[in-house]
Formats: sequence, C-alpha cells, structure tokens
Amino acid sequence: MTQETTAPTAEEVAAFRANVISKLTYSIGKDPEHASDHDWFEAVALATRDRMTDEWMARTRQVYQEGKKRVYYLSLEFLIGRLLTDSLSNLGLLEVAREALAGVDVDFDRIRGLEPDAALGNGGLGRLAACFMESMATLGIAAHGYGIRYDHGLFRQAIVDGWQHEQTETWLNFGNPWEFERPEVSYLIGFGGSVAAMPGTGSNPEQSRHFWHWAEGVRAIAYDTPVVGWRGASVNTLRLWRARAEADFHLERFNAGDHIGAVAEEARAESISRVLYPADSTEAGQELRLRQEYFFVAASLQDLLRRHLEQRGTLMNLPEFAAIQLNDTHPAIAVAELMRLLVDVHDVPWRKAWELTVGTLSYTNHTLLPEALETWPVGLMERLLPRHMQIIYLINAQHLDALRERGVHDLKLLRSVSLIEEDHGRRVRMGNLAFLGSHCVNGVSALHTGLMRETVFTDLHSLYPKRISNKTNGITFRRWLYQSNPQLTRLLVEHVGEELLDAPETMLRKLDPFADQADFRARFAAQRLENKQILARMIQDRLGITVDPNALFDVHVKRIHEYKRQLLNLLHTVALYQAIRSDPGGNWVPRVKIFAGKAAASYHTAKLIIKLTNDIARTINDDPTVRGLLKVVFLPNYNVSLAERIIPAADLSEQISTAGLEASGTSNMKFALNGALTIGTLDGANVEMCEQIGADHMFIFGMTAQEVEARKQANEYNAEATIIGSPRLNEVLMAIRNGAFSADDPARYTALIDGLKWHDTFMVCADFESYWKAQLEVEARWRDADSWWRSAVFNTSRTGWFSSDRTIREYAEEIWKVL
Repeated sequence: MTQETTAPTAEEVAAFRANVISKLTYSIGKDPEHASDHDWFEAVALATRDRMTDEWMARTRQVYQEGKKRVYYLSLEFLIGRLLTDSLSNLGLLEVAREALAGVDVDFDRIRGLEPDAALGNGGLGRLAACFMESMATLGIAAHGYGIRYDHGLFRQAIVDGWQHEQTETWLNFGNPWEFERPEVSYLIGFGGSVAAMPGTGSNPEQSRHFWHWAEGVRAIAYDTPVVGWRGASVNTLRLWRARAEADFHLERFNAGDHIGAVAEEARAESISRVLYPADSTEAGQELRLRQEYFFVAASLQDLLRRHLEQRGTLMNLPEFAAIQLNDTHPAIAVAELMRLLVDVHDVPWRKAWELTVGTLSYTNHTLLPEALETWPVGLMERLLPRHMQIIYLINAQHLDALRERGVHDLKLLRSVSLIEEDHGRRVRMGNLAFLGSHCVNGVSALHTGLMRETVFTDLHSLYPKRISNKTNGITFRRWLYQSNPQLTRLLVEHVGEELLDAPETMLRKLDPFADQADFRARFAAQRLENKQILARMIQDRLGITVDPNALFDVHVKRIHEYKRQLLNLLHTVALYQAIRSDPGGNWVPRVKIFAGKAAASYHTAKLIIKLTNDIARTINDDPTVRGLLKVVFLPNYNVSLAERIIPAADLSEQISTAGLEASGTSNMKFALNGALTIGTLDGANVEMCEQIGADHMFIFGMTAQEVEARKQANEYNAEATIIGSPRLNEVLMAIRNGAFSADDPARYTALIDGLKWHDTFMVCADFESYWKAQLEVEARWRDADSWWRSAVFNTSRTGWFSSDRTIREYAEEIWKVL
C-alpha cells in the first residue's frame, strides 16, 4: 500500500526511469543490458536519495531561516532496517518506481530484497529510535539523530546444530547508497592522560581553568543519512560517527619491518566503531564499551554546540534552541561532557553551565533491570576520562551539600542518591547522573513510570518529585502497517477511506462497526491467510520445515532474555506435546510455535534457551505421532526485515514477560496493529493496550507486578512446592532435565531446570498453570472463528493511540517545547 491516491502519470514514471538509468550509467558505471540486480538496486536507491536530498536541502534552509529550536536524539542504536521501500513510500514514489522498473524488465520486489538491513541496533531500543526519527520528520520537528556508524554492528546469528553462533555482519560490503560521507565534519576525541589546573582569568577569574592533556586522540568522521517523513512532510538528519586514528599510518615503522605495530594505533581507534555492544565480560570489553559511549557523545555535543554558536553566537540561550534527549543510560556521560565543554572550553561559570546543562538535557529510562542501569568502575573512569571523573565528583559533592542544606541528613538516603556506588566496589551510577543532569526523566509506559518512582529512582523521586513523567512508547504505522502489510492496509482503506493513511490515530476507530460484519471478518481472515502462506514458504525455504498456514500461528519473537520468558513458552510447548501424544484422538487445535531472537554473545543461559528451542523443535517436528498438529520453528537472525514478514502473519502474540520487568515493549503494539491477539501479563504497555483494546480481546494471565514484588519481598515463594502441586509442570521439567530432548547430552539442561526449582527469579514456574489455562482459552476462541476474528478486528481498530506520532507529540509539547 502506498500513499498515492491516483495512478502515477506516464511523465512521472519516465522521469524516474531516466534518473535511475542515469545513476546506473554515471554513478555505478554499468550499461543497463549488463547490470546485475544489485546494480539496479543501488541505482534506484541513489535516484530515490536524489529526491530526498531536494527536500532535505529545502528543509534545512527553512529551519535556519525560521530559527527553529532543534531536537538532538542521542542513541547508541538506530535499528532503521531497509530504507528503499520506506523512503519511496513516504515520498509517494513507490508505484512510480515499480512501473519505472517494469518498463525495463526489472522486478522491483526482487531488487528491494537485496538491500541489507543496516546493522545499527539490537532490539526495541534501537527500533524505537528509528520510529521516533521518522515521526519527528512527519510532524515537521527539526531534529538530528546522533549515533555510531558501526562497520559490522550487531552480529549475524547463525544456528549450527541448534546453537547460536555469532558471525560478522557484513552490511557495508557493497557500500551504503543512503549516506553522505562528511570528511570535513570531523572532531578530535580524547582519552586518558592527565588534568592540569590553572587560576581563572578574563571574565571568570574566580573559577580555576582545567586543561585535559589527553594521551590518545581519536577522530570522529560524520556520515549523514536523510530521514524522510510521511508524504515528504520534512526530512531530518541521522548523523552517525565513524572512528579514525588521529595519526597517519606509520610508514617508517612499516618499512622497518614492524608491519603490525605500524597499524596498531589505527586498529585501536577504529575498533570503537567496529561492532555494536562488544562483549563486556572482560575489562577490555568494558573499556571499549565506555570508549564507544563517550566517543559518540563527545562528537555529537561538539557538533551541536558548533551549529548553535554559528547561528546564535552565544551558548547562554542553549536550552531555548536545543533539546537533547538521552535514549537510556548509554549517552549519560553527556552530562559530564557538556559541563566540560561549557566550563573548560567555553569559559562558562560553573553554576551557569549546570543550569544550561539541566535545561537542555532530558533522559529516557528504558529498564528497571539493575544490570541495564549502567555503572562504571571509578578506576576505569579515572584512567580513561580523568576530567569527567573530576566533574562527576564535583557535581556529586554539590548535590549532596545542597541536600544537607535542605535538612536531609539520612546517611542511607544520601548514599542511595549519590552518583558513586560504594557498596560493591566504587562505581559511577550513570542512571543517577542522567537523572540529576536532566530537567525531565521519563518512563515508557504508565506501569514502568510508576515503578521507576517506587524502585530504581524512589529516593531521587522523593527529592525531585516533579522530574519524572511518562511517555508511553509508540510505533510508526507507515512501516508496521502500510509497508509491512499492504493486504490489510488496502482492506482498511477500502472501508474507512484514504484519510486513514494520514490520521490512523483517530481513523482506525472507525473500523469498530465492521467487527460485527461477517463479510468483513472473512476478508480480514483472508488477508491474514495470505500473509501466513508467504511466511510458510519462507520457513520452508530457510529451514526445510513444512507448516500448515491454516494452523494457529503462535509467535514469540524478541531478544532472548530470561525475563522475557521464552522458557515459559517452551514449557507450555512440551506440555502440549505430551498432551497430544497422550490423547492422539483429542480435539487439538493445530498450532505452529514460531520463535526468533538473538542472545547476547556472553549470555550463556539465553544461548542455552535457544539450543533448547531447537532441540524441542527437532524432537516434535520429527515425531510422526503428533501428525503435524504441533510444529516448532526457530527462525535465525531476527531483524527488521524478518519482523516485517512475521508480524502480519501472526495469529497470537506472546508478550509474557515477568510482570514489572518489561518497560514497555513495542512488538506488542505491532502485532496488535496487524490484528494478532495478545497472550500476556499485565506488564509494560500491555496494561495500556488492555485499557485501549479491552481485556475481552486479549488473554491476560499471571501475577501482577505488585504480586511479583510482594512475593520477592516476603521471600516465601517456594518453586519446589509449586512444581509438586502441578503434575503437568513436574512432568515437563523432568522430561527436559532427564534428556528427553537431548539424547546426545542427557545432562545438558540439568542446571537450567534445577535453577527453576531453586531460584525461579523470573516466576516461570509460578505463572505456568495460569499460562496453561490462558492457552486453553486461546484454543477455545480459535475454534469459534467469529469470536476470534471479531477480536482481531478490534485489536487493529483500537491500537491507534500507540502511534509514535502521538508519543513524539507528547515529547515535543511537554519536554522539548518545540510544538
């Protein structure tokens, strides 16, 4: 589905075709008769980029002329996915391009499949950043995204004998046609060294001047990618930084025979932008992660301050014309770096610099998990960023002194809100630093924001009660409905009208009456079946597994983590398998369990869960007694493009995290938008989805966040007693533990299962029976086709509120003050 309301004209098609052929000839150097499919893809991308660039330049000039306030979105991840269809659709050129290529016997759908996914993100955090960039352009907000241009990004996941293997992601092997390299936009970023203090001079004599004499310099080179909004409303910039050595290649050392030493400095510098999330289980890995975070933050702040000074001439009005959003704690070092730039480089008095810093920065928290709230060893910080450690100490001292002046003398409270963790080795708390250095801190769902106030930031919230607010996440419907599911989009537009494409937040609700129309429900089911047939062919091609498109497609796709409870789903899978084998004549609902997701390279338990998934899949899929009633599939290398195929084909969306641990989730919104029914806990945005969609059209189970916390606090939860009280669960656990799915290594899952028995941290056993009952409700609803598809329509019609446009509008009005 595209935004065009009329067919493209012959003149539009001819002009676009001519531009494509020109790019093919003069930019790629190929004759159309001998061009490969990839040559055609690159030519179309470059022709599309030309159209984006026209809008981009015009928009940039307009922003400068009007003096608009800019938003700067700092994120270590931008999971942008493929850009060709996205950009053409938003420009209104998708059908133009399709017809233009057809005129030279080139299949557009074939060449667009050749575009690699940009490996710039991992999961929800990075995809949210990408959705936000598109929404800011759609709403006409002048914005820059800042991140790292990873050479390889996150690893490519291969499954070998059921185990995850990390392979190098080669997304840049053929270059990137969307980006513009800016070698003239370059900043030197320092590491290590020492700090010297000198008496203040000039306009600020009372403030000592500090000079950071770094030991190593790394150069940040800018690469710009234009991001176009819906109907070409605006085009913003995603600026990514690539690391290069400060010094040139050491030719003399090379000629002297030291071939490795001659390039050592270059290799060390370039490692910063080599991969996303290097394993941090070693000291070297931790140092590289910190170097990455500081590298992109320092380059971005220098860049935006330069732009501000060129246009405004002073930094004293920075909060009036710049809003910097920190996407999680990864860019939290921006608090100290902005202070350093203001105080040390631009000679701003300390108190004024702090006022400017807090007034400009805001911080989004994405998790309540302690390991995800970054902390850094003080020793590492002092060695790598000595001036920043001084600044953090001073911020902390003044913060604690101010609290004492307010009459706060509770030592436990002061230790809790300090920037320095003292209990388990001295570490810098980046979450606390981001909180103190921002004028607004937001959670990403109503439940998560409330829990932030009660848990990780409870003491800071008591001292700064107006600082935390909520901004529930959203998704861009342009990608996750119009582009991912053209079949459903055509159906919706036919019944609601073209206005849906421009105002889905309100227009989707007009679908409600159609849920009670049998003909509409039948057509809704028919488009789902078409998408399931497409996915079934992909499963067959990639895995050699035959699945029935008429079966219930039960989908669990997301990052593999214990709190997301893929293990709970697997326990149900085994229980269902055992039940089918025990009662082969039963009235079973045919079901396909579809899993996908990556485990962090050093996360052993998550990788073991992937292996268990594949072991269970092999056993069940090869068992003739099941007669195809249950199939299990693990699709490797989950990314945006794969999600765009899976989500429109899903009947059931698994959102089963331990209540209180999922900040929001966005896949839950994507599945519901496409008409899948959710089985889930009251966690993250599931709570608000339940309010919008209605509990009758979802399958809610398990303990609430409050019940989970109460059980943990009471320390009375006995998983062993729970297991004994559930013969079904006990039988499943014993089967896995005793090697029923791992004959080659019967003890493979012993520790995993024993861990559930003695340390059921994520309440897998505690929620099992509730989950089993909810799955029985799923089967009952599926057998009643009218009821199922009525609920499916309501899931689509009542998800409009979860648009990223709504989320960004709230940020823009309430935090950034740009609308």
